[in-house]
Amino acid sequence: MTETGNFAGVYFIGIGGIGMSALARYFISRGMIVAGYDRTKSPLTTELENEGCMVSYVDDESEIPPLFTNTGLRNRILVVYTPAIPSDSAILNYFRREDFQLNKRSEVLGEISRTTSTIAVAGTHGKTTVSTLTAHILTSSGKGCSAFLGGISKNYNSNLLLSDSEYTVIEADEYDRSFHRLSPLLAVITSADADHLDIYGDYESMLEGYSEFCRKIKQGGKLLLNEKVVGKISVPQGLETFVYGFSENCDFSIISHGRAGENLQFSIKTGDVMLNNLVYPFPGTMNMENACAASALSLMCGVDEEAVRKSLASFAGVRRRFDIRINRPGCVFIDDYAHHPEEIRAFISSVRDYTGTRKVTAIFQPHLYSRTRDHADGFAAILDTLDEVIILPVYPAREKPLEGVSSEMIVNRMKMKNCRVVEMKDILSSLDFRNIDVLLTIGAGDIDRLVEPIENKLNSLTDK
Repeated sequence: MTETGNFAGVYFIGIGGIGMSALARYFISRGMIVAGYDRTKSPLTTELENEGCMVSYVDDESEIPPLFTNTGLRNRILVVYTPAIPSDSAILNYFRREDFQLNKRSEVLGEISRTTSTIAVAGTHGKTTVSTLTAHILTSSGKGCSAFLGGISKNYNSNLLLSDSEYTVIEADEYDRSFHRLSPLLAVITSADADHLDIYGDYESMLEGYSEFCRKIKQGGKLLLNEKVVGKISVPQGLETFVYGFSENCDFSIISHGRAGENLQFSIKTGDVMLNNLVYPFPGTMNMENACAASALSLMCGVDEEAVRKSLASFAGVRRRFDIRINRPGCVFIDDYAHHPEEIRAFISSVRDYTGTRKVTAIFQPHLYSRTRDHADGFAAILDTLDEVIILPVYPAREKPLEGVSSEMIVNRMKMKNCRVVEMKDILSSLDFRNIDVLLTIGAGDIDRLVEPIENKLNSLTDK
């Protein structure tokens, strides 16, 4: 694609996605006319409309605004689409047929990464928290950054940060090998569990995809690895590489960790420098790792130790990432985006750290038929550690149903008997709200549409 500033207008197919909406906001901020299509109206699309974006919800070429159907301007119109859009989309095929310039979201981010000092955050889980926390540290320290985030930062109430800083924070998405489009100066890999095997075929091919990502780092750049992925990924010779984790021999080593009330407290040792008694408002081992990764990246950018300390303590988190909606005596409600067994395992571990031995009820929505097929045993094993589980039907996203694959695959593998499959429309009527102690909503599909109704219902029972 050509330089991102040379377009008269930008049209987004799948504009309501968290990554697509951040890009749409970026082009709106540059004074361009922006429009797009998405399948359903959502809070994100409503916000975009309020910001001046034209959004339609019908997949028909007649819904495209006149500017974007002017074939005389086809060289000055950029069309951005997400791989999640079906290949038979009428709007997508209109732009293909009329020979407009089409780019995947990853290609546009790749262009941005080539012209800035990009910090790319990769990994099968932890990306959104690490990227959002890194952006928060850079911003609150005064170093500054722009950031394209995969979640809504609760500090800034947005998935897009803009500044004149040289730094840009970008989530490096492994799906569809999107992260191969990036040219980062700094990169981190937080985890590398088997996922997106519908794209890669097998685990070894997925790991090779991460190795290829490492080869995209600019000359003179740096790579930060979670100690758990060391040895799994091939790192190019000559690339300056650092490791973070709990081992003493890590370049950024987490030590002396524990609880301080509802907060984590830990120290990070790096070389001769010790960042003592850091306070972070989120529990669990994975959150310590995420905080360590973001701190290490920020230190590499020249942020001083005291600014890191203050920023960690003031981090408000990300919507749908250990998102505590209610926390009062007798009732806790936490929402999380986790959709891979290892993500759910880490989330539940953090919940247990936060709530102790209280009764935990979870509503889980499997995401993708292929992931349900590949990880049914893993989902069953981790959900078995809870006290009550309600499983929604599989959220298909971009996929068509697979024969024999359903949420019942998970229930049938579970040993715990207090589990069942319930339709989305029946959730509110099937929950015994007065006997809820700790409630979790888990998943990456449209389960987020249940969060506000559940929260409102629980808040209406304040006499519990």
